Amino acid sequence: MTTDPSSPSSPGGGNGGNPSPPRRPAARWAVPVVIALLVAIVVVVLVSRGSSPSDEQASSGDAAATSTGTTPDTTETTPATPKADFTGSGYPNGDLRNMRRTRGPITTKTVKRLEQAWSHPIDGAGNYGSYAATPVIDKGVIYSQDLASNVEAIDLKTGETLWRTAYNLPSAGPNGLVVADGRVYAATPTAAFALDEATGEELWSVPLTKNEADGIDMAPGYHDGLVYVSTVPVSAQSPGYSETHAGTLYALDAKTGKKRWSFNTIKAGGKGKRGKGAGGGLWYTPAFDDDGGMYFGVGNPSPWPGTAAEPFGSGRPGANLYTNSLVKLDAKTGKLRWYYQETPHDIYDWDLQGPPILVNRGGRKLAIIGGKSGFVIATDQKTGEVVWRKSVGRHNGHDKDGLLAMRGKEDDLETGVEIYPGILGGVISPMSSDGKRVFAAVVDNPATLVDGATLQGSPDMSGELVALDVATGKRAWRKKLPSVSFGATSVSNDVVFATTMDGRVLGFDADSGKQVWDASLGVGTNAGIVVEGGTLVAPAGMATQAGQTPQIVAFRLPRSR
Repeated sequence: MTTDPSSPSSPGGGNGGNPSPPRRPAARWAVPVVIALLVAIVVVVLVSRGSSPSDEQASSGDAAATSTGTTPDTTETTPATPKADFTGSGYPNGDLRNMRRTRGPITTKTVKRLEQAWSHPIDGAGNYGSYAATPVIDKGVIYSQDLASNVEAIDLKTGETLWRTAYNLPSAGPNGLVVADGRVYAATPTAAFALDEATGEELWSVPLTKNEADGIDMAPGYHDGLVYVSTVPVSAQSPGYSETHAGTLYALDAKTGKKRWSFNTIKAGGKGKRGKGAGGGLWYTPAFDDDGGMYFGVGNPSPWPGTAAEPFGSGRPGANLYTNSLVKLDAKTGKLRWYYQETPHDIYDWDLQGPPILVNRGGRKLAIIGGKSGFVIATDQKTGEVVWRKSVGRHNGHDKDGLLAMRGKEDDLETGVEIYPGILGGVISPMSSDGKRVFAAVVDNPATLVDGATLQGSPDMSGELVALDVATGKRAWRKKLPSVSFGATSVSNDVVFATTMDGRVLGFDADSGKQVWDASLGVGTNAGIVVEGGTLVAPAGMATQAGQTPQIVAFRLPRSR
């Protein structure tokens, strides 16, 4: 690990480029079938096909047919609304509620006046591009981590590097940072670490992975003196998704890095023929309420769909808790309060990985999450009860295939057919909310179920932006995107921002879905933006043509700081 105190920034923008292959901006690209899909997508222009889901595919009152139930919490009091706001919070998803919302001067009336202020090169690269995080901003400084695990502090006003701490350890991503109490918390693919916020000096580093099959690819969470980091059963160095290891969430002392508690994302006692279950882990930062609760989504079980000897997950019988679940723990102790499992015994890689959003609407406090199953789900924060469940994107009748496999009804599963959502379908990136609606970037991407051991991906994909009513799940509007989106959405007042793989940042009216802004980044992107006051910061780390330079681009309102 080295520290470079004054790496120069670069003015100006880049040339427009073709869309680039998605790195599965939170998926486990090490799986061989997904790597094959990645290579295929390199030569495909990612544009909308014109097909779209019908209203009949799901209503706002869809029953949670794939839930295995919840464990009610009878002691928790109704949590208050966290006071942290998006702007300058230093938190990966804007605030402790993961709302990705700001109330600065950028609105539908001012957004057209945004002008490029500066650009800054992204030097490090991982296995799948150079960047897959959302920067955070604290006290006028941007804190940024690239896919080589390197961390930079960048002056928000000028784009100049203040300090740079280099690790040069490729990550599968996504990764990222949290800033709190004068420290920057992040992780390499094997260890969590803390840096001094002012200098970049490493204060502590704690290894978390147990072997080469484990990895870390998330922005940590921070709350009340604890840092939260999870392992996943795949790494940038391993040849595939582990069939024997499970992701573990750790709570670390923020001052020392000492482990305080851990939570196995594969339920203890959930054993198959191989012994301990495999899979799980976290992709994204947990949300926190003001009554000591933390909420997070968990990844898929492994292997998927199965193996030749044990097809359709038969080597991991049962529901495979807590994979594909929204889980609530006591943030101080790690004690389970409740869970909701969206896809029991998943055979299609349908993680419920999104960072949950905590909202208070109509007097009811909700935790809202989306995932690769193509559903957005709202649960009661106190009990885990499903309030509404809404399908988004394209579905074609395979939503309950995991249940059929779990019940031994493998003969009822069709092979040789396309499955929607596919390996890269559904809601892959973090959502945002203005308190009235939740905004989700949705991917339509089919996969073919070849047999009980093989799910073949396809480069055919398109994207759309969907707004759902927070209280009911009813769709407020839907907007097709010119290219597929793998970056998080964000809200500034009445403007919703989304990024696309062809290297653009788009702004939409939050009320109507009408597009109100469009800017080129010069490089493809699968990362989200961050807003601070009158400045919008957008990373673009997927260069697809000679001469393109991965970069962070800042747009600013005239006369804004």
